Amino acid sequence: SHLLFPGCELTASTKSYTFQVDEKDDADHILALSVVCLTDGAKDECNVVEVVGRNHENQEIAVPVANLKLSCQPLLSLDNFKLQPPVTFRLAAGSGPVHLAGWHRITHREDASFEEDDDDLSEEDEEEEKELAPIMPAKK
Repeated sequence: SHLLFPGCELTASTKSYTFQVDEKDDADHILALSVVCLTDGAKDECNVVEVVGRNHENQEIAVPVANLKLSCQPLLSLDNFKLQPPVTFRLAAGSGPVHLAGWHRITHREDASFEEDDDDLSEEDEEEEKELAPIMPAKK
């Protein structure tokens, strides 16, 4: 099911927002960011928004996803940039307010029998990858 992510606002006083999910609900959660924009009251300064997550070694990694400035780029469409919760958005520079909006997708996992079919899935994935081979430039 798709839920509208009502979004969050990052400001000088609230510089970060963490999107948490109930990890015991046996579902896969994806947060897809669609837009980051400056809202009323923003100054003409660089506002850098970072996504803070954890890598496979559980180390915190911060990746800048947007650098917004009122006069040149007040809004950035992220084309449903997919993230795995829990994820934190942080205003690394600037005082905002920066608004983030998107979708929260919940995919309920099937019962245990689904795991047994795992081998079939990986083979299908490999076949798909072959089909997605890079397109060769046309011979002149």
